[in-house]
Amino acid sequence: MRILHTSDWHLGRTLHGVDLLTHQAAYLDHLVELARAEDVGAVVVSGDVYDRAIPPLEAVQLLADALARLSERAPVILTPGNHDSAIRLGFAASLFRDGVHLRARVADVGRPVELADEHGPVLVFALPYLDPDAARHELAGEGERAGDGGGGAGGGDRAPLARSHEAVMSAAMRRIRADLASRGGGRSVVMAHAFVLGGQASESERDIRVGGVDSVPATAFEGVDYVALGHLHGAQRISFPVAPAPPSSTPDARPSSPPVLQYSGSPLTYSFSEMHHRKATALVELGAHGVVGEVELVAAPVPRRLAEVVGPLADLLSEAGEPHVDSWLRVVVTDAARPDQLYARVRSRFPHVLAVEHRPPAREGVGPVAAITAAHDPLEVAAEFVEHVTGGPATPDEVEVLRRAYEQVLAAERSA
Repeated sequence: MRILHTSDWHLGRTLHGVDLLTHQAAYLDHLVELARAEDVGAVVVSGDVYDRAIPPLEAVQLLADALARLSERAPVILTPGNHDSAIRLGFAASLFRDGVHLRARVADVGRPVELADEHGPVLVFALPYLDPDAARHELAGEGERAGDGGGGAGGGDRAPLARSHEAVMSAAMRRIRADLASRGGGRSVVMAHAFVLGGQASESERDIRVGGVDSVPATAFEGVDYVALGHLHGAQRISFPVAPAPPSSTPDARPSSPPVLQYSGSPLTYSFSEMHHRKATALVELGAHGVVGEVELVAAPVPRRLAEVVGPLADLLSEAGEPHVDSWLRVVVTDAARPDQLYARVRSRFPHVLAVEHRPPAREGVGPVAAITAAHDPLEVAAEFVEHVTGGPATPDEVEVLRRAYEQVLAAERSA
């Protein structure tokens, strides 16, 4: 069975004020054609279908059209991410047409979508984004108390899990492994929206830290064949640490292989930190014993290239800027003094410029002023402000107050 794995569509998102809906529609046209051309057995969408909890009407209409066309080619399985509202995205899941499976409830993490091919069943466990503050209560009773690593006796009211992404993902995976064991095994796919250790982030992913931690170890996903990851916008394979296994004493036993963990990445570029990404859709093939060969990254259509040019304004307005006239552009002007009518002159040369910055050379004896961007850790920025105001570094108690306030803002955004 061939499976198309995609994620992080962020329907309704803009790029420096530019509406991307037309370009997102072009990607979805490409995805429908790819599903047809590759004769896939399923399309899995691992979270962040929309860019925000309450998407614009045009984004909702675009998703409805895409699901209708994709489901004519193959079953479609999708889950909410940390940008989506699980309740709003999943409210009509039971009314969806045959071939569209939306899994938005934490309670369903151990219940797979059952597919099949000539080799037998393929079980797809679709996990919504597991916000630790909510999921640690819903997934309690998985055999451990708060702070435990697991393994306690079940039954009765249980204390909530530890407040971490690792704890809730590990509990969900225990449910999945229990379901697989009850079936005697089988080929399995897990869809998860998370930051797995070893992944390379960019500026455009929303922070998902809880308790100061945002990551899940790859080893949490042990016991399945393929992990279709969402959240990070760069397509990348996550390595799985494996100790050598002893030879099996059963000649006909299925080979034991580590899971393949793959981020498909976002189909479009959503920040300048992603301008060197190769946007793609992951095409994975499941054979009789799991993943066959390498995951193929099928290039997504590029609506307009992102680029950055740096230098004196006169140089950028000359022939040196010609290769970037049609690009979405960030222009950094390095003249010692800010040129007159800077933005107007840049705009006349580069009609698709998105950002213009004047960055003069550092004066002797004066250190450069660091620009604060989305790439900076908000907690570090806040702590630096405390130090600037008080003349001393933030104390551990002050850092803890800042962290709690920041996480409360993130939680409010997720529940909006």
